[in-house]
Amino acid sequence: MKLNIQALENREAWLSKGYALPEYDVKAVRARTKASPQWIHFGAGNIFRAFLGSVAQRLLNAGKMDTGITVFEGFDPEIIEKAYKPFDDLSVGVTLISSGSVKKEVLASICESLTAADDARAKEIFESPSLKMASFTITEKGYSLRFAEKDAQGKPEDASGLIGYLTKLLLKRYEAGALPIALVSMDNCSHNGEKLENAVRFVAGSWLKNGHVGQDFIDYIDKKVSFPWTMIDKITPRPDENVMKLLAEDGFEDGGLIITGKNTYTSAFVNAEEKEYLVIEDDFPAGRLPLDEAGVYYTTRETVEKVERMKVTTCLNPLHTCLAVYGCLLGFKTIWQEMKDDDLKAMVERIGYVEGLPVVTDPGIMQPKVFLGEVLENRLPNCFLPDTPQRIATDTSQKLSIRFGETIKAYIERGLDLGVLQGIRLVEAGWLRYLMGVDDEGKAFEPSPDPRMDEMNKRLAGVSFMHNEKAREVLMPILSDESIFGVDLAKAGLADDIINAFVKMNSGAGEVRKQIHALRG
Repeated sequence: MKLNIQALENREAWLSKGYALPEYDVKAVRARTKASPQWIHFGAGNIFRAFLGSVAQRLLNAGKMDTGITVFEGFDPEIIEKAYKPFDDLSVGVTLISSGSVKKEVLASICESLTAADDARAKEIFESPSLKMASFTITEKGYSLRFAEKDAQGKPEDASGLIGYLTKLLLKRYEAGALPIALVSMDNCSHNGEKLENAVRFVAGSWLKNGHVGQDFIDYIDKKVSFPWTMIDKITPRPDENVMKLLAEDGFEDGGLIITGKNTYTSAFVNAEEKEYLVIEDDFPAGRLPLDEAGVYYTTRETVEKVERMKVTTCLNPLHTCLAVYGCLLGFKTIWQEMKDDDLKAMVERIGYVEGLPVVTDPGIMQPKVFLGEVLENRLPNCFLPDTPQRIATDTSQKLSIRFGETIKAYIERGLDLGVLQGIRLVEAGWLRYLMGVDDEGKAFEPSPDPRMDEMNKRLAGVSFMHNEKAREVLMPILSDESIFGVDLAKAGLADDIINAFVKMNSGAGEVRKQIHALRG
C-alpha cells in the first residue's frame, strides 16, 4: 500500500483495511483547482492537513465544493519536498477516538503544494478572479513585525519573509484588477485576524512611505481585503509511534517519521483528536466557501471573541494549566494519565463546572457546559494524545491572568462568593510550589521555560522546599502583582488562603497530594 494517485485506483486494497477513500474524481478536482483556484492556505503543518484538509474532503465528497486547496509552505519547504511531493500531495488522516479506536481516511483535497520556488504559480493564483480566500496556520510568531522588518524596508519584488511575500502577492492581486479577497488567520491565538492585518499593513505602509507603492494600494486593502477573526481548536500532535505501527500492520508502506532540518516532525500521515472547532467572522468580500456545511461556524466578530473567551477563561485552558502544574509536581508524563487520577480529575471538574460555569461567557452558538463536558470526558482523557504537562507548563506566568484572573474578576464584579474558588486558589498556590523545582517526592526537576523565571527565582529567594519561615513576607508582594495574576489577590482576600496552601504543600514530601485530595472534601 503505497500512497500515490495510481495506488488509489486499487480501491479494494484500501477499503478492505478500513480506509475511507475520496468519493470524487480526484484528477478532475485537481484540474479545476489549477484552472480556477478558490482557496490557498499558508502553512503545511499537521493541523492544516488534519483539520482543514478533512473539512475540504467532506465538502468535496458531498458535492458542496468542486475545487480543493492549494497549500504554500514558506517557513520549512522540506515539509513539501518530503511529506507532500513524494505522495502526490495525498495524506492519510488518522482520527484518534478517546475510546481507543481509530478512523483512517486517504485525504486528496490538497491539490497543489508550493514553496517559494513556485513563485510564478503563487502569483498566478493571486491574480485569479476565482480566488476567494487565503488562510493561514503559521503560528503566532509568524505575525511578528520583527520578522517583517527587513521586507518592510526593502522593495516589494525582493520580499522573501512570509508576511512580506504575502503583501507582494496582494499587490499582484491589486494590479490584476483590485480583486477582493479574505485573508483568514486560523492560528490558535487571540485576535488572530488583527495580528495578520497589523503585519500586512505594517509592510504595505512602509512601502508607501518609501515610495514603492501608491496610496491606491492602501485604499485597496482598506476596501477590498478583509481579515476575519477566528477561533480554532483541535489537538494535532506529532506523528505517533503507535499509529505508525498500526498503519504498518495494515501494509501501509509510507508511514515513516520525517524530521526536517528545521525540526518539524511530519509524515505521509497525520493523527489528530476527533473533536474540532472552527469559528470564523463572516467577512468575505469575494464570497465565502461553504465551510459551514462541514461543521465550521460563520458568525460575527463579537461571537468569535466570546467563543475564544469561553475556551480560554473557563472551558479548556484553565484545566490545561491546572494539569500542567500538578502533573509536573506529581511526576506525570502525559495529560491523559492525569485524567485517570481521581484527585486531579475531581480538581479540574470542580474548576470547570463549579467555579467556572457560573461566570462563563456564553457565545450563543455552542453551549459552554457541553463544550466543557467534551473536554473533560473525551478530549483530555484521550489516551492517543501524548501531550505532556511539561510542555503545557511553558510560560505559565503569561497565562494565569487570563485563565484564572478573569474568573476571579467576574466573581468580584458580580458580588459572588469568592469562597467558592477553592480549586483556583490551589492552582495559584500550586504554581508557586512548582517554582521550587522540587516534586512531591522531594526530587528536583527542571521547570519549563518561562520568560519571568529568572525574576521569580529572585523574588522567591528566602523560600525553598521545607523552608517556609519567610513565606508570607516573600509571597504577599507576588500575590499582589496584577501583571501575573490579573488581579491583586491580596486585595481580593485570596492571598492568605493561597499562602496557607503553599506552606502546607511545601512542608515535606507527599503534601501536594494531601492538599489536592482534601479538595474533594
